[in-house]
Parts: sequence; structure tokens; C-alpha cells
Amino acid sequence: MSPNSDSILSQELSRRTALKALFGAASAAVLFGLPARAHAAEASKETTDKLNAAHAQLDEVQAQLDSIANEYAALANKNAQTLNDIENVQGKIDDTQAQIDEKKAELKKKRNDLSDRVAASYKSGGTNILSLLLASGSFEELVANAHYVEKINKSDRDAIEDIQTIQEELDAQKTELESQKADLEKLKDQQTAQMQDMQAKQQEVQTVLNGLSDDVKELMAQRDSEILAAAQAEEAARKAAAAAAAANKNNSYSGGSSSGGGSYAPGTPQQNAGSGKQQAVVNACYSTPSPGQNWCAAWVTNVFRNAGVGYFGGNACDMFNAWCYSSDRSALQVGMIVADSSHSGTGAPGLIYGHVGIYVGGGIVMSNEGAITSKSLDSFISFYGTGSGVRWGWLGGVALS
Repeated sequence: MSPNSDSILSQELSRRTALKALFGAASAAVLFGLPARAHAAEASKETTDKLNAAHAQLDEVQAQLDSIANEYAALANKNAQTLNDIENVQGKIDDTQAQIDEKKAELKKKRNDLSDRVAASYKSGGTNILSLLLASGSFEELVANAHYVEKINKSDRDAIEDIQTIQEELDAQKTELESQKADLEKLKDQQTAQMQDMQAKQQEVQTVLNGLSDDVKELMAQRDSEILAAAQAEEAARKAAAAAAAANKNNSYSGGSSSGGGSYAPGTPQQNAGSGKQQAVVNACYSTPSPGQNWCAAWVTNVFRNAGVGYFGGNACDMFNAWCYSSDRSALQVGMIVADSSHSGTGAPGLIYGHVGIYVGGGIVMSNEGAITSKSLDSFISFYGTGSGVRWGWLGGVALS
């Protein structure tokens, strides 16, 4: 029965992979749709709360499905053992029946031999025994011969009785084995019924899980749509503000004023621009709130967006695979993301999606663990490096230094 349980688990892995791919596609759509300078675009609290609640319910139902799969696998193993026991008992029954048949044949032969001797003695008028007795030369020899005849008859009777006893014992043994087999057959039927019930329950929970997955996908699409709309509105407002500022500046120049704009003209590179971007990311790490449990990559995305660097979507595993190229500590710089693609410390989410944080300098990595935390690089690596290992690099390939 274990192939069935393997099938359940493999189907679930396929479902998770498909769901993850859909979520990644949604994030990619927002990534290419957002302006590069979205600073604080966010989805509505209502949508975010609904999405968090749907994720929590999805995890709860997934846990139920995992529990059913584990119970089913355990029961399938027990059922396989029952089938082995039935097969072993049946083998003993077959062996016992073969012994019974052998003893029956032996008993039949003994009885036939005795019957043949009695018949032969009767047909000869008993002369064989009588002649044996009359041939005795003395009374002592007569007694001895008579005892010999009695001993032959008793030997035949004892042999027949022994065979009958053995046959009765074998019959009793067979009856006991057949009773054991009947009990095992009953147990097998009970286990089969339980497995069928669990399969039905598994299908019921799977249906609920599929529905919740659809809800989560819809809410993620709604969230990304709201983020895109907000980002576009911010970009439009920024452009309008820039146009108004330019108009005011032109008006100031036309009025002969020499005060105002300073030495910086839009589009002119600033001194220490890289260092400034690194500091902007660090500042955003301390000012950007947690978007919720299991949303480490969303927090990183918000930090870089709030710092004005740009929008970079995807989950922690995506960020690790795309941008984390080094484990050389001498190459680690402030503003780099630090991530893994899979670890066991936080259960299924960590195994599937990994974790990501941001290096803020001083040997400290900040990340969203439901709340924003600061950990030493050694501690971060020790906890999150148990699976794929921890690496770092510039998010989006944008070097801030």
C-alpha cells in the first residue's frame, strides 16, 4: 500500500510547485509593470490582512493534509504487514494439511495391512496361528508363542492409535490456524475500510486546499494590482511636482532672482552617490515596518523601494538564485541582500522559499521574521545556513557602492 502514500506526497509536491510558480509569475508581472522610482506604494490594509489570513488558513489546511498523508502511510504499512501475516498463516495451513494427508494415507495403509492379515488367517481357518501354537514343544514354548501373537496384534493396534492421535492433533492445529487466518482477514478488511475513509477525507481536504489556493492567488493578484496602481499614482504625482518645481524655477529666473536652486541641476551625478544609496537602504531598513509573518522578501522589496533604489520582486528563493553569488565575507558590503534558498529551521515555508535579509554593516543582518530583527552575521548563517547555505549579493544586480 505504500505506493499510494508516495503518490499522495508526490501530488502535493506538484501542487506546491505549481502554486509557487503562479505566485512567482504574479510577482514578475508587477515587477515589469511598476515604475523604477516607486517610493512607498503599498496595497490596502484590508487586502493585506485578508491575504495574511488566507495564507494562515492555507497553512492550517496543508498541515491537516500532511497529517492525513502521514496517517495513511502508517496504516498502509500496517496493512502490508497484515497481508504478510495472512500469507504466512496460509503457508502453515498448507503444510499442516500436507501432514494430515500423509498421516491419513499411512493410517489407511496400516488398516489395510491388518485387514489383509485377518482375512488371510480367516481364509486358512486360522491354521497359521494354530499351527504355530501346536508346534510348541513344551508348555513354556506354547506360552511364549501365544504372547508373540498377542504382541503382534497389540503393535498393530498401537500404531493405528498413534496415527489417529497425530491426525487429531494436526486437525486441531489446522483449525487453530484457520481461526487465526479468519481474524487476520477481518483485520485486513477493517484496515482497508479505514484506508478508503482516509482517502475520501484526503480528497475532501484537498478540495478545500485547492479552493484556498485559488483565494490566495486572487488576493495576491489584487495586492499586486493595488501596489501597481499606487506606484503609478506616486510616479504621476512625482512628475507633476517636478514639473511644478521646474515652472517655479523658470519663473524665478525670469524675474531676475539669483537665489534658489543651488548648484545641483536635475540629472547631474552627485558626489558619493553610491555611498548615499547604501545609507538610504540602511535608513529604510530601520523605518520600513514588517508586512507580516513569512513575508521576508516583501519587506526587502519595500526597503529598496522606499530607499529609492527600485522595485525587485520575487520570494527569498528567487532572490537567492538570481542575485546571491558569493559567500566570501571580504566581498560583503553594506546594502547587499543575504539569503538562502531552503532551510529547515522554520518548517515548510523555510524549506520551500528560504529567507532573505539585508546587511546593514557592523556585522549585522536585518530581516523580517514576523517582526524586524537584527542578528549578527554569524548567528544568521548558523540558523538559516542549515540547508542550501547562505550567500550574498546586490539585489537586482544594482551595485550601491
